[in-house]
Amino acid sequence: MIIRSISGVRGLTETHLTPKLSITYAKALHAFLPEGVIIAGRDSRPSGDTILSAMTAELIRLGRSIVQCGIVPTPTVQFMVHNTEAIGGFIVTASHNPIEWNGLKFVRGDSTFFHTDECEKLFKIVDEDEESVTSSESGMAWEEKNAIQKHIISCVSLKCISLNQIRNKKFKIVIDAVNGAGSLALPAMLESLGCQVIELNCEPNGIFNRGTEPLPEHLADLSHAVIEHGADAGFAVDPDADRLAIVDENGIPLGEEYTIVVAVDGYLNNIEEEETFVINLSTSMALETLIHQRQGKVERSAVGEINVVKKMNELNSNLGGEGNGGVILRESHLGRDSLVGVTLVLNRMAQSDESLSQIHAALPQFKIIKDKISLKDIDPELLISKVEGLFKDAEKTTIDGIKFTWKDKWVHLRKSNTEPIMRIYAEASSPNSALDLINCIKELT
Repeated sequence: MIIRSISGVRGLTETHLTPKLSITYAKALHAFLPEGVIIAGRDSRPSGDTILSAMTAELIRLGRSIVQCGIVPTPTVQFMVHNTEAIGGFIVTASHNPIEWNGLKFVRGDSTFFHTDECEKLFKIVDEDEESVTSSESGMAWEEKNAIQKHIISCVSLKCISLNQIRNKKFKIVIDAVNGAGSLALPAMLESLGCQVIELNCEPNGIFNRGTEPLPEHLADLSHAVIEHGADAGFAVDPDADRLAIVDENGIPLGEEYTIVVAVDGYLNNIEEEETFVINLSTSMALETLIHQRQGKVERSAVGEINVVKKMNELNSNLGGEGNGGVILRESHLGRDSLVGVTLVLNRMAQSDESLSQIHAALPQFKIIKDKISLKDIDPELLISKVEGLFKDAEKTTIDGIKFTWKDKWVHLRKSNTEPIMRIYAEASSPNSALDLINCIKELT
């Protein structure tokens, strides 16, 4: 199976996303991008080595120069594109998919992911598979061994944090990198922030010893390690390290939704002017409530990193993100970034003597439930029509699937960009109220 979307390409490596097919995508990328250097990297899946090598060899044959960053977080490749003269890049990663999958993400010259129309053009070139004209001179590839260090230096230099304040706290932090692309980067990032670091699943070997998404149900080992070591917090990322989840000092996961809430809480303490923040339709009301309490503004976009980024650019917003643990800070680059997320969360923790659990308790409290249904035997349009009839009293938003909003709760239905499923997210002041919304919908299937 090959799945193509605004998130790029994902496929099973044994049967579909093979090195041979990846060469076709390399040719298409060459045809699509203007002349110039391309930056490349991958996550830690073993299949990534052969796919990246095949694509690099083809691009060199076509006359391209490639900067190879090796196994690095997806945001590190974006950061490198942002801070060099490169005209784009690509990352070999399937993000949170299981190890038998791999994928490709494509980066524009402004360091953001391809827009919807650009993905469609690239995929059309792939489907036509016309033979590219070989350059009279071969390109070249060279290793960039300091990409992670450059990314870290940028994070500790952010103007919106107080580096000395963070370092003086000497936080003890457990980091669970799921043996993915953040296995080297996140411990090094934390050490640069003056933390005592306890590593968990920090070998970049692609052996995902827990569920790939940093969801609460996957963080039992991290929670245990936080308690065992008396740590101030635990951090967890996904295989390509663009998403960050937090565990408090009591070993309790805060949930991905609260990563950006904690980060923004600290950010708001360091700014004086009113700002507009951008989040997607499925992000928690907690952030919206917090920002409104602090006299800020919130705008919502369709789900998907590039959609948040486009809205941030439209509004000249400095900070945005998604409720899946994705924090986007313009000062660094316009992409979800767990290194930036770690820095902003520690910045908030350093602003007071409160524990992480106390910081969390002082934030607006909502409970979000995330569910899904298979579309194998369901007509999604018919289901949405039935739901519209059920929730006639709600405010309706249709910029991405359909969302029904009341004063203190909402439910959002949308087709996944990466799987043949319908995602159903609901939020309310209690988990039972949110679950009731989801069950009402599932009873219609």
